[in-house]
Amino acid sequence: MKANVGQRVAFVGAPVLETERLILRVPSVDDFDAWAMFYADPETMRYMDGPQPPEAAWRALATMAGCWALCGFGMFSVIHRESGRWIGRVGPWKPQGWPGDEVGWGILREFEGQGYAYEASVAAIDWAFDVLGWSNVIHCIPEANVRSAALAQRLGSSRQRLVKLPPPAGTQVWMWGQTRDKWRARDRGDSGRVSHPKPPPPRAAQRS
Repeated sequence: MKANVGQRVAFVGAPVLETERLILRVPSVDDFDAWAMFYADPETMRYMDGPQPPEAAWRALATMAGCWALCGFGMFSVIHRESGRWIGRVGPWKPQGWPGDEVGWGILREFEGQGYAYEASVAAIDWAFDVLGWSNVIHCIPEANVRSAALAQRLGSSRQRLVKLPPPAGTQVWMWGQTRDKWRARDRGDSGRVSHPKPPPPRAAQRS
């Protein structure tokens, strides 16, 4: 049956993760304006090929939504609970040829420095280990991106080796990471870990 123009597709059993200040959900077309703002910011995109036009932001949003449809996971849209605003995208990411199972992050500049990337990343890593069944998680970080490197350290990851990302990125970055066992053995007294309802497994996790 031919779909109507503008018809939206809902993901059956799509997970929603909740933290003290944030809601993490599957990206939707309603996120586009904020997504385009994120991609247009020179500082936000400093280590991701520089600011991009709305057309590129649209393709990035469609790619992430497509990853959810194809693989049962992808980066979450991060929603600021108090204001209801989209403030970034954080979560699992593993395109073809990627060096490992990544949890990445990106937060709108006006919301940086308030711990949101850390809070969202903790929830996303929990979900990747508990629901997707990953045994390791990595973060691909350019050497000059000291803020992301500091966040990776705060999450308990260690710098491992230089890797070259596949096209179209094709850049050399440091791969940070840790094992599921190391993550679960962390001292939870000051980890910032937040509880959230365990979502149903995505379609990809249900395959035999």
